[in-house]
Amino acid sequence: MRSAISRRGFLGAGLLAGVGSAVPAMDRRVAERFSKIDAILKQPVLKRELFKTPVIIESIELLRLDGKYLCRVRSKDGAEGISVAHSTMDRLFPVFLRNIRPFFLGKDARELDLILDRVYVYDFNFRLNGLALGLPLATLEFAILEMLGRIAGRSVAALIGDVQQPEVAVYMATEWREKPVEESLALIREAVAEHDIHALKIKVGGLMFMTTDMYAVGPPGRTEKIVPAVRKIFGDRMTIYADANGFYDLREALRVGRLLEEYRFAYFEEPVMFDHLEEIRELTQRLRIPVANGEQDYSFYGFRWLLAHDGIDVVQPDNYYFGGMIRSVKVARMAAAFGKTIIPHMSGGGLGFFYNVQLVSALPNAGEHHEFKSFKTHVRFESRTAPLKVINGRIKVPTGPGFGVDLDPDWVARHEMVR
Repeated sequence: MRSAISRRGFLGAGLLAGVGSAVPAMDRRVAERFSKIDAILKQPVLKRELFKTPVIIESIELLRLDGKYLCRVRSKDGAEGISVAHSTMDRLFPVFLRNIRPFFLGKDARELDLILDRVYVYDFNFRLNGLALGLPLATLEFAILEMLGRIAGRSVAALIGDVQQPEVAVYMATEWREKPVEESLALIREAVAEHDIHALKIKVGGLMFMTTDMYAVGPPGRTEKIVPAVRKIFGDRMTIYADANGFYDLREALRVGRLLEEYRFAYFEEPVMFDHLEEIRELTQRLRIPVANGEQDYSFYGFRWLLAHDGIDVVQPDNYYFGGMIRSVKVARMAAAFGKTIIPHMSGGGLGFFYNVQLVSALPNAGEHHEFKSFKTHVRFESRTAPLKVINGRIKVPTGPGFGVDLDPDWVARHEMVR
C-alpha cells in the first residue's frame, strides 16, 4: 500500500532547515527523497575512465538525403561517429545548427555529462525546452556515443552502464485509436502476427490526431469496447498495456483505470496530461494498476517531483525527446533509488529500435517489456551481431562497438551537408 503524501509538498531544503521541528514528518521525508535524487543527478554516467587521452570534437556535420538526416561527428584524432536523426529534424535542423553544434565544437567528449548539462544554459537554450531542444541534442549525443564506442571498442550500453541483459523483451505498440473498434482489432491482430510477440500496447481514449477538426475525439465508447475485446482475443498469456496519451481528466482516468484493472492490464500510460503532477500522483495512489508517465517530459523536474512524492510507478523518458541516453540513465537511477521501474518510450523509424535496446540493456531496473513498432526503416545498414528479428518475444542487443550498426558508406556518401 502506498503511503499518502501531504499535499503541501516540499518547497526546498532551506525552508526545511529554517522551520526545524515545525515541519510535518511527511514533509521531512519528501525533503530527504529530494536530497537523495539530487545526489544521484550529480553522479556521472559516461565511463570517462575508458578514455585516457582527450577526445576533442573537431567537426559536427548535419547531412540530408530525401528529407531525412544524419549527424556525423569527428574528433581531432580522426575518430568518427554517425547517428540517424528523428524524422522531426526536418523542422528542427536550425536549432541543431545554431543552438547545439557551436557549444560542442572543441569540447572534450569525455566530459559529455557536463556538456549535456551546460548546453541548456548556453545561448538561453532552456527557452527552447522540450522536443525542440531535446531531439537535436539527442541526435548529436548518439553520434558522440557511437564515436566513443568505436574508440573504446565497447557497445554504447557498456559506456553508460553495465550490460544487464543481452536480449530485451518487447511489446508491440499499436495505434488506430481514431478507427472503429472492429477495424482496430483487425489491425492489432495483424501487427501482433508479424512478430513472435508476447505483449502489446493499445490506445485508449481519443485524440485530435492528424486532423484540424477541433472536436474530433474518436469513436464514442471505443475504450469500453476495445479493452474487454482485446483481452478476450489474446487471453491471459498476453501482457497488455494501455496508453491514453494524456486524454483524460482525473475523474475519467480513475474510471478507465479501474476498467483496465478489471481486465488485468499491466500499466496505464499517460492517463492525464504529462505535466499534471498532482493528478498523476493521485492516480498512482488510488489505482492498483501501475501508472506510467514521462514520454513528453523535457526536464528532470517532473520525474524528480513525482518520485519524491511517491507519485509514479513507471518512468518513461524518450531517448530523443528527453535529450539523449545519458539524461535517460539519470532518470532510471532516480527511479531505481525508490524501487521504481523504467520503460523508455521509443520513437519509431530510423534506428530507434536499436538505440532503445542499447539503453534498456544497461538498466538494472528496466521493466518487463519495452516498446517496439517494427524494423521498417529508410536506413541502409548492417548489424553483424544481431538479427532483425523478434525471437520468443525478445530482440538481441548488438554487441559490436558503438550501437553495433554499420551504415552503408555509399548511402552515407549520397547525403549533402546542411549549411
